[in-house]
Amino acid sequence: MSTTEELQTLVLTILDAKGTIPNTKDLITSDNKEVDQLALLGALKSLSIADKEMVKYETIEEEVWVLTNEGNEIADKGSHEAKVFDTIPVGEEGIAISALREILGETAKIGQGKAFKNKWVIKNGDNLVRAVDSIIDQTRIDLEVIRSTGTHSDQKVLFELRKRKLCDKHKVISYSVSKGPKFSLTIEKQARDVTFEMLQSGEWKTANFKKYNFDALGIPPSGGHLHPLMKVREEFRQIFFEMGFEEMPTNKFVESSFWNFDSLFQPQQHPARDAHDTFFLKDPAICTQFPTEYLKRVKEVHSIGGYGSTGYGYDWKIEEAQKLILRTHTTAVSSFMLYNLAQQKEFKPVKYFSIDRVFRNETVDATHLAEFHQVEGVIADKGLTLGDLIGFMNTFFNKMGVKNLRFKPAYNPYTEPSMEIFSYHQGLGKWVEMGNSGMFRPEMLEPMGLDPDVRVIAWGLGLERPTMIKYGINNIRELLGHKVNLTTIQNNPICLF
Repeated sequence: MSTTEELQTLVLTILDAKGTIPNTKDLITSDNKEVDQLALLGALKSLSIADKEMVKYETIEEEVWVLTNEGNEIADKGSHEAKVFDTIPVGEEGIAISALREILGETAKIGQGKAFKNKWVIKNGDNLVRAVDSIIDQTRIDLEVIRSTGTHSDQKVLFELRKRKLCDKHKVISYSVSKGPKFSLTIEKQARDVTFEMLQSGEWKTANFKKYNFDALGIPPSGGHLHPLMKVREEFRQIFFEMGFEEMPTNKFVESSFWNFDSLFQPQQHPARDAHDTFFLKDPAICTQFPTEYLKRVKEVHSIGGYGSTGYGYDWKIEEAQKLILRTHTTAVSSFMLYNLAQQKEFKPVKYFSIDRVFRNETVDATHLAEFHQVEGVIADKGLTLGDLIGFMNTFFNKMGVKNLRFKPAYNPYTEPSMEIFSYHQGLGKWVEMGNSGMFRPEMLEPMGLDPDVRVIAWGLGLERPTMIKYGINNIRELLGHKVNLTTIQNNPICLF
């Protein structure tokens, strides 16, 4: 395809030699190809704009008849009816209809009727026999005329061939071109922008700038799209708000080991606190700002027990509690919020939730990433039981459309009793763990200063796995990372469970 500059040069050269171009449909490019009239229009517009006026042009609209693919094939090789006649041998025996169809295929079925109509053939039993010695393939002749002239003198012929879908009427647009008042063989390149060099040299004062087209719409910017994970996240948030929850602040990815582990009554020698499971910071490496009295009570319950517990019986070290980490769960935020609740003069029941990123030193596979989102909620009130937790989980997941749940007893350092929550994943064909839950232990709550009658039910869920179930994704690496299908993100509507 010729460029705009090449087409401009072609037009200007011909105008210089001949003065006018009566019809651009006859133009031939330097590589002996017909000029694309749409591309030519762009070149003519550029040459005729007000600040150039190098050429003038007028539009010519013509209606011409063109052959379809089938029409071109007949013009080259003959009509279906002519092929049927040519296939029938000379003589009274003719050819069996079944044999004709084996030779010509679909052509026999189409051409047979036309050959009968033209009285070229007759039927003799199950055979077809020639009724005339020779034929004139008028269909082929008519199509050749249309192809060479763009029309036909007989309108009935055009109507019949169009009915057979061998030709059709097309509108052809071309242009007549003449010299403009500023005609020249040299195209002055117009500046589009004021550059730094122009300002430095003063060239901007005399430069010929291209006029700005205020009517041009430009390329519409592509809008942003919500990731499926963010759609499901918003669904979770709306469910929590509907059930009367308050969102916790989770804007700190870096947390101290004290709030992430120790305040949750998780021992310092627990495997989850090892470098194989947790990301530790090097700079800064520690935090030293903790509530002094609360720190002492946490140390005591770990070391010697209290609140009806014997503790873990080990030498609790402040150095371990001070280590900064990338939080392994948002329960660190729940712990801090419950501590603040305990400092209130009068206890009031609360419902807290959070949805944010957490970090584990995991090996990446189809269902695990080193970074994922946790959906966490806590309810603090007096007289809560495990039945309240199970009932809430069923209600919560039913609102998402997930009804196939199972609960399995589990162990957590900071909850007793504890339960794992499972849902059946149709794509993976197995039960998938959705999260963990339980009732916070007295060893965690009472050192904060909460009344012994206060019970807290809590749960932590993954955001990624419910999203995978909703969108039928089998591999978490297709939800996050370089394997994500961007078209899926763009096309999926706002998620509604």
